[in-house]
Amino acid sequence: QVQLVESGGGSVQAGGSLRLSCVASGNIRTTYTMAWFREAPEKEREGVAAEMLSAPSKYANSVKGRFTISRDAAKPILYLQMNNMKPDDTAKYICAADPAGSGLAAWGYHYWGQGTQVTVSS
Repeated sequence: QVQLVESGGGSVQAGGSLRLSCVASGNIRTTYTMAWFREAPEKEREGVAAEMLSAPSKYANSVKGRFTISRDAAKPILYLQMNNMKPDDTAKYICAADPAGSGLAAWGYHYWGQGTQVTVSS
């Protein structure tokens, strides 16, 4: 089993920045793919960014150039640096992990955190 706990959410004005963290524990391996998803009211869960050891990170088009995903494999902790934030970024951000996950499709991930709320005001 793998446990994922997110933190770092909050409220920010448009143009501001936040950094999310996801602490992984349990039987997590450094080879696991880890990713960030988000859920907004009345919208489907959306893949935001994915970090894989053997391939370049992947980003949703809506966040390219503004968000950066990174991982401290030694701890292990997954980060999401969010800059130049927009009201459309308002959502609950959820960390995910999988031994063989790839990309930004939610069906590819077995382990999920509870999420942290991010609110961006205009």
